[in-house]
Amino acid sequence: MYASITQSLQPRDFHDRIYAGEVLRLGELQPMHELVDFTRAFLEEALAPFSPVEIHRYLSHQQQTERFGQLQRDFSRSPEVKRLWRAVFEAAGLDAGGLARDSLYLRFQPHQDPDNVVPRARSTATIAFHRDTWGSNLYAQTNWWAPIYEIDAGRTFAIYPSLWDRPVANTSAGFDLAALLERSKAGGRNAVDADEAIPHLAEQLQVADATPVVITPGEIIAFSSAHAHAGVPNSTGLTRISLETRTLWIDDVREGRGAPNVDGHAPWMSPGMFRRVSDEVPLNEILGVPRLVPFTGPFPPARHTTIDDMADC
Repeated sequence: MYASITQSLQPRDFHDRIYAGEVLRLGELQPMHELVDFTRAFLEEALAPFSPVEIHRYLSHQQQTERFGQLQRDFSRSPEVKRLWRAVFEAAGLDAGGLARDSLYLRFQPHQDPDNVVPRARSTATIAFHRDTWGSNLYAQTNWWAPIYEIDAGRTFAIYPSLWDRPVANTSAGFDLAALLERSKAGGRNAVDADEAIPHLAEQLQVADATPVVITPGEIIAFSSAHAHAGVPNSTGLTRISLETRTLWIDDVREGRGAPNVDGHAPWMSPGMFRRVSDEVPLNEILGVPRLVPFTGPFPPARHTTIDDMADC
C-alpha cells in the first residue's frame, strides 16, 4: 500500500502523488524521531508512575477522558511540538511559508473490552469510517499520521484503497460545521461528542481491502484526506497513542488543485481551521476569505473551482 520515500521531494511532486491517491511512508526524517522522543518524555512524565500504553488499567473511563483531553491541549500548545512538526515538514521538502496546518493532535485509543461498552468521548473514541474531506470540503488536504509506541494490526487505523474513486453514501450534506463550532465555543470542547465531530457512512459496505497501517515509531505516513479510513477497534490490551495533523499547500488551495471528490457534499469549506506553519497566520486571512466559506458550486470543488470563486458565493 505504501510508497516508501527515503529523501525529500519537491512540493509539486509530493502533492501530485498525494492527490493521485498514493500513501507515502517516510522513514528517514530525523525530526520525526526527535518528535517521538519528545512525546514519549512528555507522556511518561505526565502519567508517571504508570506506563502510557497501560494507563487504561489505572484510570476509569471518566478519568481517561479528562486526563487525555488535558494532555491533548497541553501538547498542541507546546512551542517545542510546533517546532518539531515544522522540522518534520521541512525535512520532507515542504517550505513552512508555503504550508498551512491544522491542530497538532495527540490521539489516545485505549484498550476496550468488546463486551464492556463505554460512552464515546472525543479524547478516547475509536474514530468511525470517514473521509476527512467530508467535513472540510478541502481537497488539497493531506493527512499525516505516526505512532508513538509500537503498534500492530489490532491497534491502529485502516485505509480502504478500493474506495479511493468509489462513491459511498454518507451524511456530509447535512454536516453543519458552523453550528458545530458555535456549540463547541459555547460549551467547550466536550460539548461536541465523537460521533458529532465528523460525517458518517450511510450504507452497509462490503470491502475486502481494508488495510491496517502498521509502521514503526519514527516513521510517518502522508496520504490524501480524501482516502476513506477508520480506526481499528482496539482490544489488544494496550492503549494506542499516535500523532496526527492535516496540511494544505497554500498555492494549491488558491489554484483549486487537489484530490478528486467522489462523494463529498459538505455545505462549508473550512480554511480558517488551518494556520501557516511559518508564522501561525490563519489560512483564511492569507486567502482573504471568511473562516468558513459557504460552498454552493458544482462538484468536485477541487480542480474546477478556486477559493477566490467560492469567496463570492
